[in-house]
Amino acid sequence: MRAVIQRVRKSVVSSGEEILASGGPGMMILAGFEEADSAGDVEWLSNKIIQLRIFNDENGIMNLSVRETGGDITVVSQFTLHARTKKGNRPSYIRAASPEKAIPLYEMFVSRLTELLGKPVGTGRFGAMMLVEIHNDGPVTIIIDTRDKE
Repeated sequence: MRAVIQRVRKSVVSSGEEILASGGPGMMILAGFEEADSAGDVEWLSNKIIQLRIFNDENGIMNLSVRETGGDITVVSQFTLHARTKKGNRPSYIRAASPEKAIPLYEMFVSRLTELLGKPVGTGRFGAMMLVEIHNDGPVTIIIDTRDKE
């Protein structure tokens, strides 16, 4: 499981004319799932994200978590995070999980983040073409892969 976490002042996710989610300040998370991912990966990553201290305290030091700030979280599933570009110019998505595998993991991830945050998490629409508007704050962007736990 791979996530790109961005500290945002605002984020908006839409599909066509429909706004699917709008939030901020807080986090925009782009989440990619692969076939080898499990509920354990979802649990580990959810806890890591909720505790990630990337928000400024009263001294301007990144020392607070999204939960401590009362921030919002929006999650968008993005299979292209598992693109392989080693050979040729067309990315291969062979490592990305099939929808049958990815959808339950995505739903579990959103549910667990909602539980840990204590309020609803905004989402995109799995498999839909979306426009994602991100007002990156900082900018602060963190990439976490559950295959590379530190």
